[in-house]
Amino acid sequence: MDAIDAILTRRSIRKYLKKTIPEKQIEELIKAAVYAPSAGNEQPWQFVIIENKNIFEKIQLFHPHAQMLTCADKAVLVCGDLQREKHKGYWMIDCAAATQNLLLAAHANGIGAVWLGIYPREDRIQGMKMLLNIPEHIVPFALISLGYPNEQKKCENRFQHERIHFNSW
Repeated sequence: MDAIDAILTRRSIRKYLKKTIPEKQIEELIKAAVYAPSAGNEQPWQFVIIENKNIFEKIQLFHPHAQMLTCADKAVLVCGDLQREKHKGYWMIDCAAATQNLLLAAHANGIGAVWLGIYPREDRIQGMKMLLNIPEHIVPFALISLGYPNEQKKCENRFQHERIHFNSW
């Protein structure tokens, strides 16, 4: 799948087959994530790979939209590392770029994924920190649920000419 196809056809997948994603594929997704651009090349990200079904159940106690974890094979928590921050406030943008790269890499490799927002919801941030023993200087940003798709979603046309402006509004 080429890059444009991956971008245009990626959808949030919430239903998964009972099939294990090999560790090598998870490594490839993380590799794609760390090749995202970042302010000043600070790369302020850290990743937690979650495979434990008990952890998935506990996440659902404080994240109201995490039901798909019930059938997910794995999840990746993308976190911002404030100690790596060179340009104050950019860690969120950098982590968003890493998250998008991971989502696109998953789709290109036949893995379904959905972005579960953690940041800026304080209850979700604190829930993840407590559950996973995350240090104070690390901020949970996004949780990506992963599994081989057990659903297909149609590609919609989102392109709208009226939202494009040249040289001024």
